Amino acid sequence: MKKIYFITGNEGKVHEAKEKFKHLHISLIQKNLGYPEIQTESLEEVAKFGALHVLKQHITHAFILEDAGIFIDALKGFPGVYSAYVYHTIGLKGILQLLIHEKNRSATFKSIYAYASHEEEIKIFSGECKGTITTEEKGNKGFGYDPIFIPEGFKTTFAEMDTNEKNTCSHRGKSLEKLFTFLIDK
Repeated sequence: MKKIYFITGNEGKVHEAKEKFKHLHISLIQKNLGYPEIQTESLEEVAKFGALHVLKQHITHAFILEDAGIFIDALKGFPGVYSAYVYHTIGLKGILQLLIHEKNRSATFKSIYAYASHEEEIKIFSGECKGTITTEEKGNKGFGYDPIFIPEGFKTTFAEMDTNEKNTCSHRGKSLEKLFTFLIDK
């Protein structure tokens, strides 16, 4: 069985990835190494920089890492690449407060997975999910912005969905699907 490290401290991301990969003969092992997130407008640049940093840490197995963000139209794409920082500072209540008088509540969740090993160049897999921001938090599943995001075509937030349903439509599910296909074809 092939072993791949998942470089993250976020257990929710690991759970979603393991659900997506459970039929692939790959052992996904969480490694909370941390890596610097550069200040840039691009999730791809953040993921590539993180992968290059991790490669220098003498990792012996292939690994993946993921960077994601929510881009809110009425806020001109904010918080975007700063989503984790905003979540940990003003939280969901702060985002809802920023949108309190906004009619346009459309947003796009984006996910970038980087796959890296010492034998090949870094590969990038992206996914996105369009939807709307709610006026209040709903649901207790998932993590991060899940309680305030309803994907297009659904009436429930990500936080009201089980992992399998969320993986069928989420930004992370879509980028994982591309990564999954790449690993099958290797």
